Amino acid sequence: MRFLFILLFFAVALETKGQPVSERCANAIDDDQDGLTDLNDPDCDCAGIQPTSLIPNPSFEDLECCPENRGQLDCASVWIQASEPTTDLIHDCGWSGWSNLQPPRPFPDGEGIMGFRDGRPSFMGEAEPRPNWKEYAGACLLAPLVAGTTYRFEFDIGFVGQDNSPDVDITFFGTTDCNNLPFGVGEERLGCPTNGPGWVKLGSRQVNTIFSGGWRKEFIEVTPTENITAIAIGPDCIRRPSETQIYYFFDNLLLDDTEAFSFKITGNTHPCSPDFRLQVPNLTNITYQWYLEGVALVGETSFRLGQNYGEGVYQVVIDDGTSCRRADDFEYIIPVIDALARITLCPGETFLLGDREIFESGSYFETLTSFRGCDSIVSLELTVLEELRGTASARIFSDESFSLDRHTLRTAGTYELPLVSAGGCDSIVELTLSYYSVFQPSAFSPNDDGINDRFSIVGGPGLVQVRDLRVYDRWGNLLAIGEDWDGRSGAEPMSPGLYVYAVDILMDDGKERQLTGSVMLLR
Repeated sequence: MRFLFILLFFAVALETKGQPVSERCANAIDDDQDGLTDLNDPDCDCAGIQPTSLIPNPSFEDLECCPENRGQLDCASVWIQASEPTTDLIHDCGWSGWSNLQPPRPFPDGEGIMGFRDGRPSFMGEAEPRPNWKEYAGACLLAPLVAGTTYRFEFDIGFVGQDNSPDVDITFFGTTDCNNLPFGVGEERLGCPTNGPGWVKLGSRQVNTIFSGGWRKEFIEVTPTENITAIAIGPDCIRRPSETQIYYFFDNLLLDDTEAFSFKITGNTHPCSPDFRLQVPNLTNITYQWYLEGVALVGETSFRLGQNYGEGVYQVVIDDGTSCRRADDFEYIIPVIDALARITLCPGETFLLGDREIFESGSYFETLTSFRGCDSIVSLELTVLEELRGTASARIFSDESFSLDRHTLRTAGTYELPLVSAGGCDSIVELTLSYYSVFQPSAFSPNDDGINDRFSIVGGPGLVQVRDLRVYDRWGNLLAIGEDWDGRSGAEPMSPGLYVYAVDILMDDGKERQLTGSVMLLR
């Protein structure tokens, strides 16, 4: 009997060994022994949670033909020219747009974009401006917008510039029946879709112009009250009379429920904080499983991680009971702040780097912890200045004062002055202060004997130039002007007597001063 039991055991074991074992995906075990665990194994592939546009051909890349001219939106697969005024397909394979309304480059996504007008000026073959000329593109959706569900319509809008692309309300329209595309057949003056039957306004967004032209990403969030199967996009319904060609561009038109846009792994606080945890939106009737480097974190089944597992690439998979979806990877890196400090110290001062007191010039390195808990690697270049001592000299007139830093001196002499240097350190300057020597004669005799014939101002060291010696008689009449005086007013010799003067002199300190006095003319 025992022999029969042993044979049965080996038979069952051999049968089990021959059966393939599949990866279980959430137990941190390589179940199928292929060297790949959990999400790293292709057996655990799961669709990513990212916007998948319900608008087909969202970037106008799939073509039925290459556009050769304006108004050929039908060359873009599945797109429908929604209005009688026609939108333009611009593509690098063919037509590149109006010569005077060139699109900004590069395009946000791929080689194709759409261009549309809001109004038509009179110079385009019209007797007067046509403000109801509004161009729309439309499409039947890949799946209906479900009533009561919130969706996000995200798009890139391009501007020619301030004049041709002013501020605009981009508007999103919907209908319950794809047969309502196109609308307003034969009616170029219909305007927006809601001017006809079967259409509702889902939402709009005011977009401000880019003055110099360019692209801007915008979005509109809508919650339809009925199931929507087709959409139209373009300008708002306001009539816009203008003598300027008003024109815009569309690209990368994404439409999906808001969860697809918002379901991302984020942190709950600063990544250096010990309380840092990764999390995703907390949804109802959903199960979660977290992974690090593709391997399951067993037990981590909440919308937020229960602990900080350190740096690495994290994933989370959610399951609603019918299918699984996987958020984009999140790479958690604790930032390290690299800082370079160049410090200059005065003699006798010290610098505290971490726990070290430093007082000598050199290069130092220290790893510190910031107030958020991040490591900061500090590179310190320390310069300790030598004691500063110098000499200086200056000259003043006896009725003047000389100022240096906080010191004011009025008497000639030699002084030792404590100063603060440009580096903020104490220094000593030995200052020699002296008086300027300028001689102002009190008399002269212009009798052509070669002795004291001219009146002039004479200076010692420091006098650079005598400027504009002005001589007056006792009634204040100007008699002469120059560098000196020969006792004449013009060609006429002046009578002996007392005369007054004023003179400008330039000294070697760069300052110009005025001296006054009187001089006796002798004959």
